[in-house]
Amino acid sequence: MPMKASKWIWFDGEFVPWEDAKIHVMSHALHYGTSVFEGIRAYSTPKGPAVFRLPEHARRLLNSAKIMRMPVSYSQEEIEEAILETIRRNGHESCYIRPLIFRGYDSLGVDGRSCPVQMIIGTIEWGRYLGPEAIEKGVDVGVSSWRRMAPSASAALGKIGGQYVTSQFMVMEAKANGYTEAIGLDIYGYVSEGSGENLFLVYEGELYTAPVGQSILAGITRDSVITLAKEMGYNVREQLIAREMLYTADEVFFAGTAAEITPIKSVDGVQIGPGHRGPITKRLQEEFFGITTGKIEDRHGWLTYVNG
Repeated sequence: MPMKASKWIWFDGEFVPWEDAKIHVMSHALHYGTSVFEGIRAYSTPKGPAVFRLPEHARRLLNSAKIMRMPVSYSQEEIEEAILETIRRNGHESCYIRPLIFRGYDSLGVDGRSCPVQMIIGTIEWGRYLGPEAIEKGVDVGVSSWRRMAPSASAALGKIGGQYVTSQFMVMEAKANGYTEAIGLDIYGYVSEGSGENLFLVYEGELYTAPVGQSILAGITRDSVITLAKEMGYNVREQLIAREMLYTADEVFFAGTAAEITPIKSVDGVQIGPGHRGPITKRLQEEFFGITTGKIEDRHGWLTYVNG
């Protein structure tokens, strides 16, 4: 969806106007994908805007930078405060937050460690990632011909810019084939995740999801869904998932910061369950959105209120 400009971007410790937040065209990240990032949401609540699981996102950002051998001069606490202040300055009631750490301009060799490490924080107003009706009606998806990265070929647990080239291939192919989104398999043919979301299946009252180590990102929304599902009494199986399980599942849904909890109504043209949001997906959505919007008690301490 089109991006609506905000007023300010936090850039290397300073607030600069949106239109002035620029880098050199010879920056290493532009040529080699040497960046790490997070996608975070702040929700509107009766107590004002609140960021969902801010410490976990900030920690994963720094862990991704560590994997990339990118020294960061800001602490986790400083990054968290910078995010909150960016939201305040832009006057958002709710927003999508994009912190990005990247290698800037110095040398052009593949080894970019001589380049300066820079950081920005942008916030934008953003609606439903997969469409306004997707939360209830679900989306049509296709299994991609592109595979997720092999273990030791890349670092799936890092949210690294260059790795999202494969995700772009996946979603471009899906849209060219008439689908909204894609599902990727790992190199062995087992179900991994979407182009930018984790995946859950419901079969006979149990939830299935690929385990960490199966070429997936250890999603924070994924962890939240697992926590809520177990509280509701559902058994959650983190195990290898054969492709054909997608077609025989009672329910399938995506989970991620952008997608939140989005039901899948068909895979490769095969209708899933009733062809719309199923009862377990609906129940998880109600609990998740109830907590994030402040309508249900935040019993896990997942919300960080922007205004204290």
